[in-house]
Amino acid sequence: MSQTLGRLAAVIESRKPENGGDPATSYVARLMAKGDDAILKKIGEEATELVMAAKDARHGAGSENVLYECADLWFHSMVLLARFDLTPQQVLDELARREGLSGIDEKASRKE
Repeated sequence: MSQTLGRLAAVIESRKPENGGDPATSYVARLMAKGDDAILKKIGEEATELVMAAKDARHGAGSENVLYECADLWFHSMVLLARFDLTPQQVLDELARREGLSGIDEKASRKE
């Protein structure tokens, strides 16, 4: 599973404008060239689309749209990670660190 994320992260990294990604030919480069607000807006849109797909699936629509919208949200989240020089592996490591912890206890342990 993490091999797929690693390959995708490498492609996203290579498409960053500072790594030679061309906004004229690369969606990732174009989105990053627009700045953080554009990336954040896209994540918000994708999150909303995922919520709506899940709601529709609960009311009889197929669940395939949940899958598609979740993939879109993950992809755009990975673009945001790359923007901040973070990796999917760091997210996986953080999830592993939290494994076995109560969500309530884990959140309470974070420093503000």
